[in-house]
Amino acid sequence: MPATRDGKMWRSQFYYKDWQGVSHKKNKRGFRTKAEAEQWERDFLQQQQRNLDINFENFVQIYYEDTEHRLRENTMRTKKFIIDLKIIPYFKNKKMNEIKASDVRAWQNALMKKGYSQTYLKTVNNQLSAIFNYAVKYYDLRDNPCRKAGSIGKSNVGERQFWTKQEFKQFLVIVEDKPEARMAFLLLYWTGMRIGELLALTYNDIDLEKRTISINKSYQRLDGRDIITPPKTPKSKRIVTIPPFLAEELRDYMSHLYGIMADERMFRFTKSYMEHEIIRGIKASGVKRIRLHDLRHSHASLLVEMGFTPLAIADRLGHEKIETTLNTYSHLYPNKQGELADRLEIENNREDEE
Repeated sequence: MPATRDGKMWRSQFYYKDWQGVSHKKNKRGFRTKAEAEQWERDFLQQQQRNLDINFENFVQIYYEDTEHRLRENTMRTKKFIIDLKIIPYFKNKKMNEIKASDVRAWQNALMKKGYSQTYLKTVNNQLSAIFNYAVKYYDLRDNPCRKAGSIGKSNVGERQFWTKQEFKQFLVIVEDKPEARMAFLLLYWTGMRIGELLALTYNDIDLEKRTISINKSYQRLDGRDIITPPKTPKSKRIVTIPPFLAEELRDYMSHLYGIMADERMFRFTKSYMEHEIIRGIKASGVKRIRLHDLRHSHASLLVEMGFTPLAIADRLGHEKIETTLNTYSHLYPNKQGELADRLEIENNREDEE
């Protein structure tokens, strides 16, 4: 039925059938014009058809509705921000089943002219590809035009920044005036846990006698709300063993905490507080600037230098696949090639002597 007047506004009322063939009445109010009300009806009915003779923008809404139940809230928010800002404006009115590799390449070229970083270009392109992969898998799209178009950007541009043990100790002196921040930085550097995993820790997660920390959840603050979720991946749920000196640091820190229940967060601040503190410490100590997440890389680089295998490092960091560890930290292993060659030389000479 056509859009109707609703006081000074317009209303859209119509019947439609869902995927089971059941008829429903749809009623939405608050449109400023008749054209807006009628366009909303067309978009809604197109989404209900569940086929690919549909505008890209409307298909993205189907994609959102399906994926938002399977992704963490912050991940979904980032995905929507990128797609809504960088992808939908270009493809919005194109039919899903008519978008070709040439269309994707034209979009890529326009994007590259804007001077974005290589990692950002890769991220945006991956979001478009994910939409088409979804269409291929669940809506029988013949192929993903992004595959034919080729990728843009790079995953890892240059080597990751990290602190040596000496740099970390130089930094730590500056934050000694704030015991809670100092303890948090100690845990990040010496365990490699993610910031969200650290901020979710409770008394119940720590066993000082066994010197273990159970990582089983993650914390983030969104729109003024404290959100506790499972860790990033299934493998992220892990038990991390800590050295005796760190256990003693934790024991001393926990002895000064009062009024916190066993299942309450030990660190009552947020990521933004830690970001402020790392910037403060960097400026005052003179060490090179790194991001908060780079403390995790610093821990991994320390383990590489100590000679631990990629498998052991992957287990400690909670990587889902060992390939993640190798891809992320492979640039650190060439430093070991000289040592490896020297030891082979020694082994060869020893055999000659025998």
